[in-house]
Amino acid sequence: MSTLAQTRAMSQRSVLALVRQPALVIPSAVFPLFFAALGTSSFSRAVNIPGFPEVDSFLDFALAGAVVQGILFGSITSATALATDIETGFFDRLLAAPTQRTAILIGRLAGAMAYGFAQTLFFVAVLVPFGLRITTGAVGLMLMAIGGLLTALAVAALMSTMALRTGSSEAVQGSFPLLFVLLFFSSAFFPRETMSGAYRRIADWNPVSHLVEGFRSLTIGEVNATSIAQVVVLPAALAVVTITGALAALAARTRRG
Repeated sequence: MSTLAQTRAMSQRSVLALVRQPALVIPSAVFPLFFAALGTSSFSRAVNIPGFPEVDSFLDFALAGAVVQGILFGSITSATALATDIETGFFDRLLAAPTQRTAILIGRLAGAMAYGFAQTLFFVAVLVPFGLRITTGAVGLMLMAIGGLLTALAVAALMSTMALRTGSSEAVQGSFPLLFVLLFFSSAFFPRETMSGAYRRIADWNPVSHLVEGFRSLTIGEVNATSIAQVVVLPAALAVVTITGALAALAARTRRG
């Protein structure tokens, strides 16, 4: 089989695993919606706070945080599956077969990308009946979906590096609190304009803040160079770095194998 055919086969395996095991994806699909609903119910009057972005409802504001939260947590799934393959010996059988090494990794990342793309559209589809409005229309929605795909790629590659280095699904899943901390010390749930002190300084330096604000701009603002840079260029640049690290980890494990 050609490298392309092998990569396609591994990608299909990754996507089918998500379809056939709903328990893998339900948490990352349900919990962000829960937080969005809770925030909208509890902080609906927060939109009147001085400095809060102009928005029709808190639900419109909360969409970006829900999307990024779901993608961050969902991307751990593909890396956990890769670590499980290593633990069960399936990864070693792939290495023993005439399989392109990069196809093993890219196949897993492709599954994460597909899920990130689908998650973004899913959250929008679920929240629209409850009053969600995207001011940038279909163009903004498509940019958000592409951003979800690229964000999932960057995070999944980072987590795959950990999977390849440790060979432990528990180690990969143990990174969940770290992502949670990154998310909460960002502007995912409240705008930076209303923050102060150390929390504001951390949020300013946190790349998750800028990613969330790009999604938010496409939801309640307009399509411009800044929003495109935050939603598309930023995760793409991060993906280049994390994929490089994942390929290096793959090469190291291949040599050990």
